[in-house]
Amino acid sequence: MNLIIENMQRYLHVLRLFWSAAIAAELEYRVNFILAALSSLGNLAGSLFGVSLFYRNGYTFPGWSWDEALVVLGIFTILQGFSSTFLAPNLNHIVDHIQQGTLDFVLLKPINSQFWLSTRTVSPWGLPDVFFGLVLIGYAGGHLQLTLSDYILSAVPLLFGFVILYSLWFMLGATSVWFVKIYNVTEVLRGLLEAGRYPMVAYPTAYKFFFTFIAPVAFLTTVPAEAMLGRVQLSWFVGAGILALGLLFVASIFWRFALRFYTSASS
Repeated sequence: MNLIIENMQRYLHVLRLFWSAAIAAELEYRVNFILAALSSLGNLAGSLFGVSLFYRNGYTFPGWSWDEALVVLGIFTILQGFSSTFLAPNLNHIVDHIQQGTLDFVLLKPINSQFWLSTRTVSPWGLPDVFFGLVLIGYAGGHLQLTLSDYILSAVPLLFGFVILYSLWFMLGATSVWFVKIYNVTEVLRGLLEAGRYPMVAYPTAYKFFFTFIAPVAFLTTVPAEAMLGRVQLSWFVGAGILALGLLFVASIFWRFALRFYTSASS
């Protein structure tokens, strides 16, 4: 037990060093933060306009009012910020390490290589998306008279959504061992995730099946939103947890499998 606690403390200390150094480096270009905030605001305005097109003439997504649809959009915006802050910067570095042969130095470090590659850097430029997503949820939640317990309840499936998204991104990063340049593949995943800006009822049955059981977009936005609105079933909670833990385990196994095919720079 003491060994586990010591390892956790060591990894948390390393994480603090990683992120403090990364943020200090990024803040040397503070104008970028203003530009990122303006870009996030523009993207949010575009998303709001897109959703408003469905509600302008009295049409609504079945079972979803305007404010409830805004909750889904807010969660989607938070996930976008999470991806830009934590996932995209580290995924790009995985590709760079493999291209340049510097992955050798990562594998020689006395630390789990997946942890190192997943957390080595952080970009604060995705934080405006997180902020605007929270503001949007707060605005819609005020109209829907949501309580603190509603927000807390939705935090669980939202956390599962973070894990699912991370696992998918990391497995894509691991495929660079074979394909090296995977930027086009990540754009495909990003495009699929765009479907999460709307409730799943907005799509035909075949698409709903695809976005639930093949590309699990529904577990990223719709399930947390339904939890916040107090109408999600326990089976979806359990399913989201099993999917998140399963994908995290698969990502770890897949990374170790990919390393068998990695040809180091010294080979």
